[in-house]
Amino acid sequence: MAKYTPVIGMEIHVELKTASKMFCDSKNGLGLETEPNVNICPVCTGQPGTLPVPNRQAIAFVQKAGLALNCEIAKVSKFDRKNYFYPDLPKGYQISQYDQPLCGKGHLEVEVSPRPGKGASRGETSTKTIGITRIHLEEDTGKLVHPKGANYSLVDFNRAGVPLMELVTEPDIETGAEARLFCQKLQQICRYLDISTADMEKGHMRCEANISLYKKGEEKLSGTKVEVKNINSFKFVEKAIDAEIKRQTELLEEGKKVVQETRGWDETKGDTVSQRTKESAHDYRYFPEPDISPLRFDEDYIEGLRRSLPEMPEAKKQRFICEYGVSGENVDVIVGDKKLAEYFEQVVSEIKEKLDCKEFQVGEEKCLKLAANYMVSELQKHLVKNGHKIEEVKITPENYAELIGFVADGKINSSVAQTVLEEMYQTGGDPSQIIEAKGLLQVSDENVLEEVVQKVLDANLQSVEDYKKGKQNALQFLMGQVMAASKGKANPKIVGEILKQKLSS
Repeated sequence: MAKYTPVIGMEIHVELKTASKMFCDSKNGLGLETEPNVNICPVCTGQPGTLPVPNRQAIAFVQKAGLALNCEIAKVSKFDRKNYFYPDLPKGYQISQYDQPLCGKGHLEVEVSPRPGKGASRGETSTKTIGITRIHLEEDTGKLVHPKGANYSLVDFNRAGVPLMELVTEPDIETGAEARLFCQKLQQICRYLDISTADMEKGHMRCEANISLYKKGEEKLSGTKVEVKNINSFKFVEKAIDAEIKRQTELLEEGKKVVQETRGWDETKGDTVSQRTKESAHDYRYFPEPDISPLRFDEDYIEGLRRSLPEMPEAKKQRFICEYGVSGENVDVIVGDKKLAEYFEQVVSEIKEKLDCKEFQVGEEKCLKLAANYMVSELQKHLVKNGHKIEEVKITPENYAELIGFVADGKINSSVAQTVLEEMYQTGGDPSQIIEAKGLLQVSDENVLEEVVQKVLDANLQSVEDYKKGKQNALQFLMGQVMAASKGKANPKIVGEILKQKLSS
């Protein structure tokens, strides 16, 4: 049993994709501008005499996130000044929220693997509820630019004032893997709500972890908390936390003390590195923002937001399992991407229409299973290879459904289907025209196939003898020879039956 138990809480910042910034009408370019200081104004650069005006859409975005994450939505909220001095903070303070955030207590459930030593079977997962302390809204800072070889730094204020949602979890997380899963699910929810792309590699989602350790029998929060910043991918969220747990464990086992500090993740070293001593809340000298009145929300407003929420990933997952029979890894991959899930539902609609018109000869269950399988394996393969998103794909849902019908009805086999799908991906062509032009329609005529099988048997007498001696691999070899002789067009099920019949005679 582990001597120390990790206690982990996350602080996650998400840049919101509003049209304008948080407190002014400057364009919100999410810090992706190619030129510095183009989307700025006197307000977001902190010029004297300017007044902030809150972005209504940003407030609604945070409240929608709160509703999706089972949070309490405040009826009264306010903004505060968080005072600290840094070159990319133009006013010398940040407008944030302290004691009256937009969203209070909530929670998010994630499927996790049990921690080592808890007696769980390999591959087993369980649902863990991770509490959310609060979600609040603030403005982002600018960005420092350090020219190579120069002895000075430059400041780009394009990102200053971009709406920034901050979510703080309860200290319910125990491993790097749990933290990664939580962050991934939060990203998914943000994308479903369409409030942010939450791309970590672009800085639109930034994760920080607060980590401490305690001994069995001690208070859970008795350890010294260390914050780890500068984590820019889900993989590094897990690695950074696990590395910091290892570092703290080694210190404690050597009888040394853990220092409360802020550390950064150094991916080249695979370790955390000290940056500065950790500030406490009182160091920021919070006080109410005098230029923004408190915000008040009635129940009708909150219920209107609740009704506007789209179907959330977990609800969609359960519906896809129940309605369409999609399960296992397939449902996780399809539902994991909102646009892919929408595309799949369009395909389902086309399949059902074709079944109603008797275009397909098989049942709905088989068609939907094939549609999901090919989407997760073959279609995803092309998306990853070409760096495309599903919305960029040339294959229409109708043509995709038609291809699935050819496979389900046994008119083409799997290898031919992969060839056809690849051409459809490249050209957006109709599957029936591709199949006809290339002569790929599956051969199911028993008389034709019997001739091909007999020729293969006559040319491979040794394999025939091997099969009769009980070597099952010989049957697979002969099957492959028949498929090669037919250029992949032979119906494998019928070929198998003919082979067994002839080999047993």
